[in-house]
Amino acid sequence: MTGPLSRGVHHLALNTDDMKKTLDFYTRVLGMPLAHALKVPPGIGTGPGNRGNPPFENLRHYFLDAGGDSLLAFFELPKSQPKGDRNALGTMQHVSFAVSEERFSLVKTNLEKAGIAYLGPINVGCDTWSLYFYDPNGIRLEFSHQKQSEPKVLERWTQTQAEALAELRTLSGDEAWLRRLVAHLPVSRASRPAGKPRTARGRRRSSGSRTPRAARPSRRPRTARR
Repeated sequence: MTGPLSRGVHHLALNTDDMKKTLDFYTRVLGMPLAHALKVPPGIGTGPGNRGNPPFENLRHYFLDAGGDSLLAFFELPKSQPKGDRNALGTMQHVSFAVSEERFSLVKTNLEKAGIAYLGPINVGCDTWSLYFYDPNGIRLEFSHQKQSEPKVLERWTQTQAEALAELRTLSGDEAWLRRLVAHLPVSRASRPAGKPRTARGRRRSSGSRTPRAARPSRRPRTARR
């Protein structure tokens, strides 16, 4: 096998208790048009046909065009459901969307017009710049650009074997396992795809403890770690 089995993400399914407010935010502020709207068929919520869906009947389940031939979906849950903790195990901490530099500026402008607080732009590594903010449901979102009109994320973020092994050896000392894990990676920068390599130390710093701001004056960007 020379590549991943999957072609990419079909859809990411998230939860809301206010579908209209969610639609307004994603379609107007983030420019993700509606692609498909449905109600979950009877019996799939609380009946024997449940295949892991939320355990409620007659739920709205809408799909938005997230670009790149992928979808972002929402279930509308009852308002009685508790809020989740994005830092708990088995949950989604945040989701990042790749955009061109031009559209990154448009998203930033839309956030400012809507009065939505954000953190950034921050250099998160590999000459990639990000904004962080929250949707109306408290879901943490990130929009990133790489100073490219057509972002090539994998090409930019692929490490060499040595760069990856520098971190992986803190996880395991099983050399055979390590070598198998990085065998597909380029052995040198000359043989890796174009774009700046991600250093072994290049983990993004969590920005959860910092207070985000709305529109703010230009300043010299900080280098953060992914």
